[in-house]
Amino acid sequence: MIYVARRLLASVVTLFLASFFVFFAVQALPGDVAEQLLGQNATPEAVATLRAQLGLDQSVWVRYFDWLSSAVHGDLGTSLVSGESVAETLSTAFGHTLLIAIPAMIIGVTISVLLGVWAAARRGTKVDNTVSVLTLITMSIPEFVVATVLIIVFAIVIPIFPAVVLQGPSATFSDLLPALWLPIVTLVISMVAYIIRSTRSSTIDGLTTEYATAAELKGVKRRVVLFKHVLPTAMLPVLPVISINVAWLLGGVVVTETVFNYPGLGKLMIDSVSTRDLPVLQAIALLSACVYVLVNLAADLLALLLDPRQRTSRRRSSRPRPKPALEAKTSEVPT
Repeated sequence: MIYVARRLLASVVTLFLASFFVFFAVQALPGDVAEQLLGQNATPEAVATLRAQLGLDQSVWVRYFDWLSSAVHGDLGTSLVSGESVAETLSTAFGHTLLIAIPAMIIGVTISVLLGVWAAARRGTKVDNTVSVLTLITMSIPEFVVATVLIIVFAIVIPIFPAVVLQGPSATFSDLLPALWLPIVTLVISMVAYIIRSTRSSTIDGLTTEYATAAELKGVKRRVVLFKHVLPTAMLPVLPVISINVAWLLGGVVVTETVFNYPGLGKLMIDSVSTRDLPVLQAIALLSACVYVLVNLAADLLALLLDPRQRTSRRRSSRPRPKPALEAKTSEVPT
């Protein structure tokens, strides 16, 4: 419990620091927001009036704490471009991102772990060599190339799926359903190679341990040894790799969403950068920081659950160490 409390406290501190750097990094961008919104022909009086309306005439510290207080209560401000609530815009885009991120996460992690275990169990065979070569090829191909090839094959040569999403952020699930599959396949191909290699390496290490060898010598089936004895421990080094990929998926996949014109979080970030919509940019960066912190926290807690040795070591390290007998006797001698 002490370890969990420390991790929660560290997560809160990390989010606070992330909000600090996000806000001041956005504020340090060159140019004046009011002048950009009004255009080059705006008069100084109009610029000053708009700056006062947006609160830009206040101290940067006052604006930061006002923004942070509002963000804690769920108010992320108003978009400078559309005039809509940033929270509503963000929730819509994040919901669209989840439609492709969750299936890609489930399919990608499942396939990666199974292929990694399969290759490790057949180390040095044609299966292992084939999986290793395919993972190296997949790692060397950029994400936008995978997306472009899928569009050419499955949207132009064999017109099964639409090439891009024609609907905007107001698209419903039924509107987006035909266009979900190519982005999902792109994300799966882009993430599986790293998880496969990590799973294979850690599973091979687990198969060479004494307890796995002893279990096989006792007549336990190799499949049981793999999935019951080796895999739970072998997943510990793989969890950080999975957590990074999951956070990458949930934080908005910019390249994939841009190629397919998909109205998700990554596409919203690109549009906000081009229009200099600072409240939306700050909200996206803060949401991405929350996603990374929560995913890494979940990975740490899952590792603690999978490995009982970590729980035992945490308890022992939290107990006060007794003084040596000689030191205790020395401290009792009067001076």
